[in-house]
Amino acid sequence: MAVLVTRPDVRGAQLTEMLIQAGIFAIHLPLFTIETGRELNDLPNKLSQLKAGDYVFAVSKHAVQYAVDTLKNTGFSWRTDLAYFAVGQRSAEFFASQIERAVLYPYRQESSEGLLALDAMQDLSEKHILILRGNGGREYFSEQAQLRGAKVETLECYQRVPTAYNNAEQISICKRAGINRLVISSAEILQYLVDFVPESEHNWLKSCQLVTVSQRIANLAKQLGWCDVVVSPRADNVHLLKTLLSAD
Repeated sequence: MAVLVTRPDVRGAQLTEMLIQAGIFAIHLPLFTIETGRELNDLPNKLSQLKAGDYVFAVSKHAVQYAVDTLKNTGFSWRTDLAYFAVGQRSAEFFASQIERAVLYPYRQESSEGLLALDAMQDLSEKHILILRGNGGREYFSEQAQLRGAKVETLECYQRVPTAYNNAEQISICKRAGINRLVISSAEILQYLVDFVPESEHNWLKSCQLVTVSQRIANLAKQLGWCDVVVSPRADNVHLLKTLLSAD
């Protein structure tokens, strides 16, 4: 087994190192860098406009980190009269550790669908929800929350910036290295990878087993032409490593 890890930044580097320590050849090829979002300066004002009992939802650890740093730098603190949510356990734990508040997350299904299944999300009339996120991304939660009566605002805490590579050269390296498994942690990365790889190499690309973090991304991969797709039960590196090892 030889694995291509596309997860960006330190988490991708950590997973690559974990694979190497487990005796598995791995290459880290982050397709994006994560940079400061264009709306972060609006965060203190957006938080102050929320009513007691309103919701703040952080889409990822990146959103949490940039939001936390911004409030620290501006001298504001996280309000105690709001409810805080995240989509995954690791993000929720990190969020809670940074803001010293309880953070709810969907334990059974770490996705927008799981979040919407929480009791707190059933009747959203009169609720104002602030979503801390990156540029682009999925709109499903926002759309469904509005259908349930919520007023929803999004705030771009970070942005994904495509990394400049010689595409053909990178794919040549991957093929020579015998890459036959791909780790894909978001739909955006999957779509960008398809665009990144020259069309003449798509047969090779889609012959690789694809390991991902949600059934939604798995379904998208199958629509794009993959047959061998495995879903990790959770999105953190420990579960991704276990999934890769068990799929061998």
